Amino acid sequence: MRHYVISVCSMLFVATSAVMIANGQSSQKAVSVSPAVQAHLNAAKAAENEPGANLSDVYDNICRPATSVKGPTEADIQRGPGEEGGEGASRVPERSTWYTPPVKAFDNLYYLGSIRQSTWALTTSEGIVLIDSGFDYSVKDEIIDGMKTMHLDPTQIKYIVISHAHSDRFYGSRYLQDTYHPHIIMSAADWDVIEKSKDPADVKPKRDMVATDGMKLKVGDATLIFNITPGHTPGTVSTVISPLKDGNERHVGVVWGGINPDEGRMGVRYFPDLTTTFKTWSASAARFEEIAEKASADVWLTLHPHYDHALDKFQALATRKPGAPNPMVNKEDIKRFLTITKECTDAQLARISESTIH
Repeated sequence: MRHYVISVCSMLFVATSAVMIANGQSSQKAVSVSPAVQAHLNAAKAAENEPGANLSDVYDNICRPATSVKGPTEADIQRGPGEEGGEGASRVPERSTWYTPPVKAFDNLYYLGSIRQSTWALTTSEGIVLIDSGFDYSVKDEIIDGMKTMHLDPTQIKYIVISHAHSDRFYGSRYLQDTYHPHIIMSAADWDVIEKSKDPADVKPKRDMVATDGMKLKVGDATLIFNITPGHTPGTVSTVISPLKDGNERHVGVVWGGINPDEGRMGVRYFPDLTTTFKTWSASAARFEEIAEKASADVWLTLHPHYDHALDKFQALATRKPGAPNPMVNKEDIKRFLTITKECTDAQLARISESTIH
């Protein structure tokens, strides 16, 4: 059975937001923003734009909820697939609304995702590692056929790293697990989330390897380091990947494991309240920025291609001249993205704190 999930990872808080922030956008209802909230929004706004590297989608999706009157209700969190306002519906979207061809981003890294969400394939001297698996309805077209198009062998998939326990990350993994028998890697907390969630049983992978904080996975000539960065889910995994090969150059990629702070969904409450959610995600963003800096990371591998205009970068790769820089390489993008994430989350925390006081 195939399952179509309407929302993406950031939808929970965006959907509950009644307003737009004061950044030149309009809304049906205006809500005043306090100086404390605005200070964080201003800091995030300062990181939004850089010539040729606009992160407005990141800013809009994470900062907009900072002016919400309230967060998700318990009913929102408890909704399951197909329920009104929930995530799922029993239909498959038109292929044209999600399919995009595979792309070789580096000599050993391929994009096998869709227009909506990313799946990355790292090739090594001892097999292939996938970062996330997309939906069950897209796994054959995007991943299996995509690998064959790029002359990769699906039987060589050795590991699938699931960044967090949401449908667009793991729904395709059960098919891959049953067909090619790779190891599925997820944090213990997110394995628990999947077991408890209202997600359909036939897309839940069988419990397998557990990622722990600081754990290194060496696969042939590549190394992945897992960092537990809770806040989007209880056990969100953010990964440092090296090396990414580009001719004679070597780069370090990072996958930040989520977008918005999330209190819970699909029948599972992640954190006891919004304040805990925001504090947790803010601390994770600050910590991972330090991790990325220490690792000399210079490639941001996004979970959703619209946030960093990845599809545009792929087009630029197709017309790249010999010796020209790889458009995927931009160390400052990582810092800017995590700055926006932290400042927008701190703005939400300030907004919630003020509503509690008043």
